[in-house]
Amino acid sequence: MSEPVSNFQKVINEGEFAVTAEIGPPKGINMGPVMEEAEKHLKNEKVAAVNVTDIQTAVMRASSMLGSKLLLDIGIEPVLQMVTRDRNRLALMSDLLSAYIFGIRNVLALTGDHVTMGDHPGAKAVYDLDSVGLLQALAKLESGTDMGFDFKGRPNKLDGVPEFFKGCCVTPCADCVEPQVIKLEKKVEAGAQFCQTQAVYETESFERFMEMADSIDIPILAGIVVLKSAGMAKYMNGNVPGVKVPKEITQELSDTPKDDRQKKTVEITARLIRELKPFCSGVHLMTLGWDHLVPEIVEQADL
Repeated sequence: MSEPVSNFQKVINEGEFAVTAEIGPPKGINMGPVMEEAEKHLKNEKVAAVNVTDIQTAVMRASSMLGSKLLLDIGIEPVLQMVTRDRNRLALMSDLLSAYIFGIRNVLALTGDHVTMGDHPGAKAVYDLDSVGLLQALAKLESGTDMGFDFKGRPNKLDGVPEFFKGCCVTPCADCVEPQVIKLEKKVEAGAQFCQTQAVYETESFERFMEMADSIDIPILAGIVVLKSAGMAKYMNGNVPGVKVPKEITQELSDTPKDDRQKKTVEITARLIRELKPFCSGVHLMTLGWDHLVPEIVEQADL
């Protein structure tokens, strides 16, 4: 096994149960509040790395590259999320080289939500590559060339070669699981070294997925979107494909007084982590602004 290129990869390689968190850059230039919350609540020895979303849900925001560099500057290891929706292969590879020069080593390759989901539905979607193509581009760069050729038909050589810890995503609780397993196999063949899943709330469904994916030899981190209310749980059930919040959890949140909601959110999330822990290599916490709950979640989950 080669030497890890990041602390996140080192944690994974050593078999520790990894915890990753997530921040979203603002719609504007005021990064102060986001960075203050990250430094206060996510700069934690139990949090191996923090994802920075890339124009999440196709809503225009500041860049994931910016957020990743600012996290590095305050001593937090980032995972650069990169979607293929908005850039062609030239721009994607250029950004990957720039990320490496900045010191960013973890990259999560995503296709990205379609622009019709966001606040600029008339924008032109690119999709020159998909997530598998982006992983292939990453592997190409690591081999010392890019995806192009010179005028003699020879691969373009790089002046200095990057090395990344490359990640992908999967939806383990989709209605039809087999295509998800096949997609994950393709991503691993393309070079993925870790996987962070879409939100999981059903332990039995996740266990079945992991049994079907037993031959896939990369660490899988179960994703959990922190549920803030019963309304949010119902919305996810109705609008997010492949995500199923059991009615028992929705009822728990519905029965909880508003003043106790965050306490209940911590309790539910920690319980889910304890239930999922035997089947995965870690968890990815998507807190949607409730970063302050992460230390308590980690503590209650007995990590």
